[in-house]
Amino acid sequence: MAFYKILKAGLLKVLTNKDSVNFELSEAESVLFLRYDRIGDMIITTPVFRELKKSFPNIKIIVLASKSNSDVLKNNPFVDEIFINNKNNIFGDLFTLFVLRKRKLDVCIELDHSVVPHAIIRLRIINPKKIISVSKDGRYGVSGNELKMYDFYAPKQRNLHFRDIWLSTLHPFGIKPINNCYDLFPSDSQDKVAKNFLKKYLNKIIIGINLEGAVKGKKIQDDELERICKGLKKDHNNIQIIILSDPKKLERVDQLIKEMGLSYVSSSYKTSKILDVAALVKNLDIVITPDTSISHIASALNKPVITVHEKNQKSYQLFAPTSLLNKTFFSQKHNNLQGYDVQELINYTSHLINKILK
Repeated sequence: MAFYKILKAGLLKVLTNKDSVNFELSEAESVLFLRYDRIGDMIITTPVFRELKKSFPNIKIIVLASKSNSDVLKNNPFVDEIFINNKNNIFGDLFTLFVLRKRKLDVCIELDHSVVPHAIIRLRIINPKKIISVSKDGRYGVSGNELKMYDFYAPKQRNLHFRDIWLSTLHPFGIKPINNCYDLFPSDSQDKVAKNFLKKYLNKIIIGINLEGAVKGKKIQDDELERICKGLKKDHNNIQIIILSDPKKLERVDQLIKEMGLSYVSSSYKTSKILDVAALVKNLDIVITPDTSISHIASALNKPVITVHEKNQKSYQLFAPTSLLNKTFFSQKHNNLQGYDVQELINYTSHLINKILK
């Protein structure tokens, strides 16, 4: 086992060996971001694109995104070009990677906080002049500062949100970010669809409840949902609850709503794209969710948001909601949402409703 670790460490050093290029970042004409992971991560990264573009308006910002998170960037005026990547299929991505290599890119910003082999391979193929990343702990016994591929490391300070950690990758450009708010740009047509759907609930407080997240175990259980809905209705008669759901699970949600038999609870319309969801959230009054993506969408639109989080303060610190009005309730388990205080969640939501009514 020790032999294989030594072998992997040696291969890592060889793979990340790179001669330094004498190049001033202030002269950069193109910057590529590697961000082909989850939707929430892309949302949190949007301030980085904006602050870089505002400081260097002529710089070309390119993002290597995933199929699932690329829609976050649609209509974004601070991103010039998007390429689609699949991190689990590097051979299928070779054409895209060599297209990027041919561009002779000035800078690449890789946002992984750990040493990720597939990201390193992609960087080797793309071969930008300079590479910036977040400070890495290392791997196979090799420390982050031994990886010569990276020209600059943004310090990963403790007790910082990921948005601020990722914004710190702009420090080598001499940029001091002014605004760390997220950006989402649903279209007028998407906004119109949301408004048309909700107009039948005019003069009601509209609460969106998202039932589950992408990670297994992050779920509001059926009995908890019913208790939340009934509790809120008891405190506030003039409410409408909309259940937000993955389009593939709409049938199950409709069946659940039918079984509850509550006239003030209905399902959302089918939202096939993430900006469809953003348009709907934009027109809600309050959002309740265990899912970080929905939480970040609500934060981008500064909607009051209540989240349920597993018992993991480190994860919470990195991904906490950022709306001006937000509250998180923690479970008693490290890897699921069992044991959070449902009644306290109801009480706080009622408190927010009272604030909105005032």
